[in-house]
Amino acid sequence: MKQAELNSVATKPVMVLKVGGALLQCEMGMARLMEAAAKIIANGQPLVMVHGGGCLVDEQLKANGMTTEKLDGLRVTPEAQIPVVVGALAGTSNKILQAAAMKAGVTCLGMSLADAGMMNAKIKDPLLGLVGEVEPNDASYLEFVLAKGWMPIVSSIAISDEGQMLNVNADQAATALAKLVSGSLVLLSDVSGVLDGKGQLINSLNREQVNELTKIGVIEKGMKVKVEAALDVAESMGQAVQIASWRHAQQLIALCQGETVGTQIQP
Repeated sequence: MKQAELNSVATKPVMVLKVGGALLQCEMGMARLMEAAAKIIANGQPLVMVHGGGCLVDEQLKANGMTTEKLDGLRVTPEAQIPVVVGALAGTSNKILQAAAMKAGVTCLGMSLADAGMMNAKIKDPLLGLVGEVEPNDASYLEFVLAKGWMPIVSSIAISDEGQMLNVNADQAATALAKLVSGSLVLLSDVSGVLDGKGQLINSLNREQVNELTKIGVIEKGMKVKVEAALDVAESMGQAVQIASWRHAQQLIALCQGETVGTQIQP
């Protein structure tokens, strides 16, 4: 490889990929996504994967005789539930994704938002219980991992300065990580992007359009949280954020080549 090519590879911005819990229940989807990730990394594109695991959390809570409650699309996390939530996200979900990545030949590292001072975390809103809000703090650990060509797989569990484990919404966690590494953000779910009232994909949205669609109930619940997180990054970093589907993992490779996929949230 010529020096100029080496330089261009070294300066590729980090891509932060957020995957939703539904992916964990689709073995084929995970395999395809990790195969695409392997190709992207081999092409010199540093990749960070952030995940939730809502479906698994729901299953574990139910198995423990606990119920799930949501407020404005965010999971309410009472203190009694935090051991179950942490186990499902930082434990089982994280290792399922790590296993899929390793099967695809990706050298990866399972971690959480609490590692190596990456994030400052605090309680978001007492009404939500032990739900955290995170701010970027120290990128050195992530930079070390990425410099090795490894893929961090980050669960959305944080720990406050007081040592309290906190459950962070994964879209918001991905937002903070994208800011931490000054990277591009791609939010993946089981739908192809933001859909209009007739179920058609909307290619591009800005804040004004988002506000309008939220007001009439087209954007609601989990998608509302996702779109707000995307707007936050788009506006603070001055670049578009993609909301797309992990069902079409090949689109990620197209995205790395400058094409647009899913819905672009504009600054």
